[in-house]
Amino acid sequence: MDGEMAALDANATWELVALPKDKKAIGCKWVHKIKHNIDGSMNRYKARLVTKGYAQTYGIDYEETYNPIAKMTTVRVIIAMATTKGWSLHQMDVNNVFLHGDLQEEVYMEQPPCYMDQTHPNLVCRLKKALYSLKQTPRAWSNKIG
Repeated sequence: MDGEMAALDANATWELVALPKDKKAIGCKWVHKIKHNIDGSMNRYKARLVTKGYAQTYGIDYEETYNPIAKMTTVRVIIAMATTKGWSLHQMDVNNVFLHGDLQEEVYMEQPPCYMDQTHPNLVCRLKKALYSLKQTPRAWSNKIG
């Protein structure tokens, strides 16, 4: 969790502000996972801070959604082309990939559990960057790379 919070802080994901009277703050929670090696042995623990995006209301918290996906047909064509042309393929994983997308809307989130600012417990996080489980996350991310 400390590593995830460090990444969120380094990315300037939010700023602490007073919640405007006409807005509501959505909640957030920690999701924990154990990452395994190929042989099944444990590699490491992973924690991710996710919003409770299911609490967002269409027309109030977001206007549209978008989900970029790669169709398997496209993946197969690329693999076939690489094979016939003798190209080498590489795979990569980008840590916190969604967290680099800028948000256009005003979204407020409660402070993360176990990481509440004790000097400002009544403030909320005004999100500047997308977080996992927000309705806007895929669109914010695709705008960043597109």
